[in-house]
Amino acid sequence: MALDRWIALIFVTFCCAYGYLAFFTMDQLLPPFMQRNPVWPSTFPKILSVLGVIVGLIVLLGFEKSKDEAEPSATEINYRRLQDYELGRALMLLGLMVVYAISLRPAGFLIATSVFLIAGSAVLGERKWHVMIPVSALAAGGVWYLVQEVLGIFLRPFPFFVGN
Repeated sequence: MALDRWIALIFVTFCCAYGYLAFFTMDQLLPPFMQRNPVWPSTFPKILSVLGVIVGLIVLLGFEKSKDEAEPSATEINYRRLQDYELGRALMLLGLMVVYAISLRPAGFLIATSVFLIAGSAVLGERKWHVMIPVSALAAGGVWYLVQEVLGIFLRPFPFFVGN
């Protein structure tokens, strides 16, 4: 079985487990006044799980491929030649994401996000530090402002030891 079908099988399994949770466990503890609402907190997860299973089955059963494709085209990932791709950069980005998630609370949103954006762009090959630093600071500040001030969701901007 091809790599894309193995990934689709894992994706369908995940979506089935997610759908089971959405359909059978999320709505048990709803208060009575919410049980009469047309949209429940589990509505979006139910839609996501059903669509995920459908898309995963399309890939798993091979409906998205035409019959005349014997060898993958140049734009597709060839799993037989994975050593030709830059897996180091991808793994470094995944590691950066983990470090970002771990450092988000202790370092605060602005610092953690700015450092993540600068380091991520450096890993991807950007070397214009005079562009990376202001752009990442503006992006982190803009997202923080939207979440904190516009949406009204508290998001600690700085480390816990700086201010309240």
